[in-house]
Amino acid sequence: MTKEEFIRDICTGIPDTLPEPQAYDPTINHAPKRKDILTKEEKMLALRNALRYFPKKFHKTLAHEFAEELRLYGRIYMYRFRPTYDMHARPISEYPCISKQAGAIMMMIQNNLDKAVAQHPHELITYGGNGAVFQNWAQYRLTMKYLSEMTDEQTLVMYSGHPLGLFPSHKNAPRVIVTNGMVIPNYSKPDDWERLNTLGVSQYGQMTAGSYMYIGPQGIVHGTTITVLNAARKRLKEGETSIKGMLFVTSGLGGMSGAQPKAGNIAGVVSITAEINPLAAQKRYDQGWVDELHTSLDKLIPAALKAVEEKRTVSMAYVGNVVDLWERLAEEDIHVDLGSDQTSLHNPWAGGYYPVELSLEESKRMMAEEPALFKEKVQESLRRQVAAINKLTDKGMYFFDYGNAFLLESSRAGADIMKADGKFRYPSYVQDIMGPMFFDYGFGPFRWVCSSGEPKDLETSDRIATDVLEEIRKTATPDIIGQLDDNIHWIKEAGKNHLVVGSQARILYADSEGRTKIALAFNEAIRKGEISRPIVLGRDHHDVSGTDSPFRETSNIYDGSQFCADMAIQNVIGDSFRGATWVSIHNGGGVGWGEVINGGFGMVIDGSEDADRHIRQMLLWDVNNGIARRSWARNTGSIDAIRREMERTPGLCVTLPNIVEDDIINTAF
Repeated sequence: MTKEEFIRDICTGIPDTLPEPQAYDPTINHAPKRKDILTKEEKMLALRNALRYFPKKFHKTLAHEFAEELRLYGRIYMYRFRPTYDMHARPISEYPCISKQAGAIMMMIQNNLDKAVAQHPHELITYGGNGAVFQNWAQYRLTMKYLSEMTDEQTLVMYSGHPLGLFPSHKNAPRVIVTNGMVIPNYSKPDDWERLNTLGVSQYGQMTAGSYMYIGPQGIVHGTTITVLNAARKRLKEGETSIKGMLFVTSGLGGMSGAQPKAGNIAGVVSITAEINPLAAQKRYDQGWVDELHTSLDKLIPAALKAVEEKRTVSMAYVGNVVDLWERLAEEDIHVDLGSDQTSLHNPWAGGYYPVELSLEESKRMMAEEPALFKEKVQESLRRQVAAINKLTDKGMYFFDYGNAFLLESSRAGADIMKADGKFRYPSYVQDIMGPMFFDYGFGPFRWVCSSGEPKDLETSDRIATDVLEEIRKTATPDIIGQLDDNIHWIKEAGKNHLVVGSQARILYADSEGRTKIALAFNEAIRKGEISRPIVLGRDHHDVSGTDSPFRETSNIYDGSQFCADMAIQNVIGDSFRGATWVSIHNGGGVGWGEVINGGFGMVIDGSEDADRHIRQMLLWDVNNGIARRSWARNTGSIDAIRREMERTPGLCVTLPNIVEDDIINTAF
């Protein structure tokens, strides 16, 4: 397709002539068939809802076609309307747009749907098994058309993938406001999502999928690296300094979990990651994110033990069920240092977890045709997995929940995962590592994307970020020196580790001071022409302020407010009037529908003075909203961090807690 044809296709939106049907591509990793959950009347409603995107002249043809999609796949994806051009992030200059901010958003949307990035690209699902950018291809086409027409005095409103329309606003307002899955709280059970999504009225945006800020597995590899590093450091005995030769066992290579073997390599351990889907494992191998593929445990385990003995850094993928791996390790009494799991257990009944002793294809059939039996098999599998993990932790393995609802779903399955006091046997990685060491101080997954698509601009940005962090380190307090050192090492090595999949993007854990100073330095470099085009700033929602999630991001908040979502809602509202280019708020994320509320943003910086102002105002709020909340929860690191920020920032005045002595509380009852 020529550039002119691409532009014409984008600007057309819903075509006036029906495109030819497209063949179902078996080489692409497709979403599993969803279960048949609607009544006949509801199926008719789903069809009416789908057809309202199209003129009447198409209805007769499309009604039968969409009804067949609903029967075959459990959803109406509108495959016929999938664009025929290659889906990937193009340089911003190639997008037809009046507003450059809108052009940057178009780039980010296409990056989320790039087949090298997305888990199920033809079903518009980016990661996590159900984290969608849109519900169907009509929504994609309309959204891109609106973005091509948008001015800097309009805002596009997105309801769970549906573009409600362009509304007049002003240049400092967000260009796009996104909501995903924001249903009434009593309707946030898994089957509610299945029903509402099948009807075409709601969707699961995950975190960075539905907010257009996913940057491939790199988006989690940094957080995974520092998690593995610090988990391994917990295993060091007195006098030891090296984690070389430690064995890390986990599962999941499909979406964000695909970062695990790369993170293991960067940390310097031996890792084994199980993945049931051969296509997903092969994709990570082809991308260079995992070193070896194994289908036989008889060959894999000796190879891993040899690497441990030689203290050789290597990542291995086991193409098979993780339960088989855990049980074999337990049977043979293999010493494992670190264990975790990153299957999509927030979505256990619809492709997020595949039970042992069933093939991939048999699992897909059963989840759609015999959902009750499939649920039984999943829960039986979880009980077996936990039993094997318990045997290994009894021998000294450090196991941590990776925020994927593994502990939660295992407890619901009746696995031996609880302590006598009713708490989980194993900690969340946020409780043990990320919360007290990073989130409490405001360190989180800051991201940027070079809209030029030029690797040279990314290299320049890496150098600028390194210089800023090294300057900050000169006067940093001792409680954050370790975090700064790990992050300086990360950004210096980022280019060598070949982390880019899709857009020219980078992730770097930084605090409020770091993010602000890095962004201002980027803006100055754009102004001077050292960086050739605007940069898109963002973050994962998995951060200090963006997400209220009692089993992950806020699991180290102990004043009872971990179940409250004020922070995430306030975060998005505050970002929207301080300079964000787009904001998003979602029900659901990495731990499940109804279990979390999370918010995100994107900000386009273009070298202007307006961008400088937006950086100073918005990034300060985006981080310190969460630090202030954590401080009020009596997290000591956050109390120290917010005090430092108040000294630095005129106009900032935060309510601090008064700490009561334990003996006063104890004698009161």
